[in-house]
Amino acid sequence: MPAQITFRGLTASQSMIDKVEHKMHDLERLCDRITSCRVVIDAPHQHHHRGKTYHVSIELSVPGAEIVVNRDPGRDHAHEDVYVAIRDAFDAASRQLKSAVGRSHGEEKRHEGRDPL
Repeated sequence: MPAQITFRGLTASQSMIDKVEHKMHDLERLCDRITSCRVVIDAPHQHHHRGKTYHVSIELSVPGAEIVVNRDPGRDHAHEDVYVAIRDAFDAASRQLKSAVGRSHGEEKRHEGRDPL
């Protein structure tokens, strides 16, 4: 399923679109029931005290769950590279998607060192 990709404060490039589509394909391998995906890549105004950091937000819909990744990069200088920001956002979405799929299958999160009751 194609993702809806929005760019704010920067010009879209085919390589960024390809990266998002590749990462979306990876998510579809985890769960083939994704019904929608919206990705926003935002380049806020540059601050005088630090470089421009990119913010990537993702909204996924799957039956029974909405997954939202919307983290502020803060002082993470790695997010001065748009491709690192895309990778990190999709990694977070992947973790949330795995958790949602596990819950839908009735799996419980197990904590190491704890005996089940």
